[in-house]
Amino acid sequence: MTTHVPVDVRRPAADEQKLPLLALLALATAVFITSLTETLPAGLLPAMSTDLHVSESATGQTVTIYAIGTALTAIPLTAATAAWRRKRLLLTAMAGFAVANTVTAVSTSYSLTMAARFVAGVAAGLAWALLAGYARRMAPAHLQGRAMAISMAGIPVALSLGVPAGTFLGKALSWQTAFLAMTGLTVVLLGWIAAAVPDHPGQRQSDSPPMLRALRVPGVTPVLFVTLVLVLAHTILYTFIATFLDEVGMGGSTDLVLLAFGIASLVSIWVVGAQINRRLRTLMIVNTLLIAVAAAALALLSDSQVLVYAAVTLWGLGWGGAPTLLQTAVADAGGDSADAAQAMLVTSWNGAMAGGGVVGGILLDLLGSRSFPWSVLVFLAPVLVVVLAARTHGFPAKRAGTAP
Repeated sequence: MTTHVPVDVRRPAADEQKLPLLALLALATAVFITSLTETLPAGLLPAMSTDLHVSESATGQTVTIYAIGTALTAIPLTAATAAWRRKRLLLTAMAGFAVANTVTAVSTSYSLTMAARFVAGVAAGLAWALLAGYARRMAPAHLQGRAMAISMAGIPVALSLGVPAGTFLGKALSWQTAFLAMTGLTVVLLGWIAAAVPDHPGQRQSDSPPMLRALRVPGVTPVLFVTLVLVLAHTILYTFIATFLDEVGMGGSTDLVLLAFGIASLVSIWVVGAQINRRLRTLMIVNTLLIAVAAAALALLSDSQVLVYAAVTLWGLGWGGAPTLLQTAVADAGGDSADAAQAMLVTSWNGAMAGGGVVGGILLDLLGSRSFPWSVLVFLAPVLVVVLAARTHGFPAKRAGTAP
């Protein structure tokens, strides 16, 4: 993890006005690869399950095992590599993706595929604990929120372009081609990082606050709870979106539906990047409500293709900015313990991803895919309650250190 830099309200000097866009875009591409590697099976489940000779619910666990790899290793690996130079650590993590995606593409064994996906999750644990803090360190204090928004833009781009493109490649050529394309992009990114991303030193082990100390900081626990439950709700539906669309007669439109979701996510992250310094709490409330309205529409109105597209658009508008909002909230709340708080957020996020895959698979087998939107509504209720209650710490009405 990198060192937390508190918000500074001094007037910036002229040479501090600009962001290192080329370097931030490299980080955004790393986020893109991390996100797309995790979610790519969502658009490829039927083809993957056929070739691997397992059910679609079993194939959905390729998302689960990835998330388990991240959840189990993010905290211990972050501590073990705390003294590493940041660029070296980022290059190592991205090389892990290249290896794991290549093995996934050439594997004909479900067991080997699951092992490769676990390795990819381990690489993600390193990357996620590093990327948000890396972006903050490259920007002056008054532009840190915008720097994080740029780097996190890789998530909605992965959803708006990556997953639909991967789904298209899977249909036109093969699902293996989609994973090999990820390997090629990762190799290009390794050169880009080496050339354009500034290096930063690691930190002494003694600089990393204990996890229990971070949990005692007011505001950290509410943000971690919201992260866990919100991501769980989202993952249940997103992992099995192709299966849900098959059920409502839109199986042939999975790539277009994901495109609509992703474009809306891009709009969301743009709005969040522009408004997060002053309206983090409001944005978190509004985004949660948008996802709830979308889930209700999918539960009640999925017989209309137009309304499905409208619901998915609202879902994207609510979801796209969530990573930036939650990472900023936990960094603000953590203060001197921000490094430990970020590592726990990564673990909570990916624990929820793992749980979402498992819960979704159980729901699919017991109740069918139409139960997914209802489950989202059930989980969002406590999320909204906690966000509303965390007015002083966690999701404050006014961020500390911001100008009035």
